Amino acid sequence: MKRDLYIDFAKGFATLSVIFIHTVFWSGQFYVPTELRVLSLLIDVPLFYALSGLTSGNNVEKTFYRLLKLQITYMIFITFLFFLDYLFKVFGLNLFGLGWMQEFYSTFGTKYVPRSLSDVPQWQNLGNWYLHQYTNADTFPVVMGSFWYLKVYFILTVFGVLVLRFFPKHLNWFIAICFGLTVLFNVFPHYYPTGQVGYVAFYLGVFLVAHQLKGKKIPARWIPILYGVLAAVLVFLFWNYGAELFLKMNKAKFPPKLLYIFWCSFSLLTLLVLYNRLKIGKNNFITSIGKNAIFYYFAQGMSSSLIYFVVVRLKTDISWGILVVLIFALNIMLAVAIAWILKRLDAFAWKILEYLRKKTASV
Repeated sequence: MKRDLYIDFAKGFATLSVIFIHTVFWSGQFYVPTELRVLSLLIDVPLFYALSGLTSGNNVEKTFYRLLKLQITYMIFITFLFFLDYLFKVFGLNLFGLGWMQEFYSTFGTKYVPRSLSDVPQWQNLGNWYLHQYTNADTFPVVMGSFWYLKVYFILTVFGVLVLRFFPKHLNWFIAICFGLTVLFNVFPHYYPTGQVGYVAFYLGVFLVAHQLKGKKIPARWIPILYGVLAAVLVFLFWNYGAELFLKMNKAKFPPKLLYIFWCSFSLLTLLVLYNRLKIGKNNFITSIGKNAIFYYFAQGMSSSLIYFVVVRLKTDISWGILVVLIFALNIMLAVAIAWILKRLDAFAWKILEYLRKKTASV
């Protein structure tokens, strides 16, 4: 079956958008205006859940095997990250300085304390990471700040494939339940559960809606109506509440509340409108990112942490408009380089695992 490059292109574009979001929301907190940070959330991680719905099937065994491979790749990455974080704190900080890290942690009212060779690595952190409890990686704070997505993806994919496998004729009911719970949690916020329930309720609905459109097109006559509804809601919100409402956008993202759900609906609708309409004929830089999206997702957490070194030195010398462009370009270049390294590290680790498998099988 021929690969749909539109899916790769959309994944790549969404990955670049996440890199931009983490550019302006992490190190960007020191110099980027709030308005730009809010605007960046128009294109965000809900696209990945929709893309997963467009590509998923009802094969439980295949899906679980794919999740197992992803879990092992994730464990390879965080093992590498664990030792890199430790070595960087021991050897690298005297070279690069503690300025950015102290300034970063001071924004949260805490203090960063470097380590020495006499300090034992925090092995419990590695175990927690394996089990998706994302305690902070001091040198690379953006990495663990990004991983909420991965845990929700695992949970959502399991629920999603079970629904597709055992209730294929009742998908609309499950969509109604998901969005009904989302509305209930938002209308009565004291019922909004902690943990991942609120995330999965909404994002599973997105996943199932996208799956219902797999291989189809949104009818052309519906496109102006759908965009018109979103535009009307936008005008209503600005008219009644003003721009101040949108300045609280990031707080509406964790967990997803109605304001954030509305805001990301523009990009979700555009993704589904262009599906089976926009044809990508050849591979390019963006499709290449999409094909290796998981490595770029890992890499951008590291690159978005490293750019702090540059930001704290330039934020007072260059206007924010120029600086954000430079830092975003630097973040992309670092992410490309780190993703290249991570992909080869992953391939090497898998070869070791396969070697061990063969050795133990022959015993």
